[in-house]
Amino acid sequence: MTDPRQFAPAAARNREPILDAVRPHLRTGMKVLEIASGSGEHAVHLAAALPAVTFQPSDPKPEARASIDAWATSLGLVNVLPALDLDATADWAIGKFDAVLCINMIHISPWEATVGLMRQASAVLRPGGLLYLYGPYRRNGVHTAPSNAAFDADLRQRDPSWGVRDLEAVIAEANRAGLTGEDVVPMPANNLSLFLRN
Repeated sequence: MTDPRQFAPAAARNREPILDAVRPHLRTGMKVLEIASGSGEHAVHLAAALPAVTFQPSDPKPEARASIDAWATSLGLVNVLPALDLDATADWAIGKFDAVLCINMIHISPWEATVGLMRQASAVLRPGGLLYLYGPYRRNGVHTAPSNAAFDADLRQRDPSWGVRDLEAVIAEANRAGLTGEDVVPMPANNLSLFLRN
């Protein structure tokens, strides 16, 4: 039988810094929605470290959802719910959450996905709820490192609708959706964490 678990090298590198960034914001009894969970490695890493927090992973790709569920099962994590079929550009009729996490999606998707993410996160977050974003961004129209500029060029060659976004444009879109209080934290490998509140 084929193992459906996927392995993302970037997840292995950044999962500890991401856990360190979000841990202070996630408390006992919270319910967390992850958008674009991909392989599921971030969801299970966070869930293993925070057993009193419930994680709801999601991804529009069936092979990703199979990987997420296989990872949770293989690790015996009872605080990871079965992965949902969610698209950032569609409506999420899925109840309320204390936090929404979105790791490395904004640059590998059309801008419409960012617009949808902000609108839907605002709708499903409880008052004061957290939207956490992680990934590479330009600041004031400038890449933060040559490696990010090369990555951006590669992304746009693969799909012209993809690319490293301007942090200010992402924050402006969040503000339009009613998300405020942006806090930007530098992360390893020239990435940023962005914290927003509903």
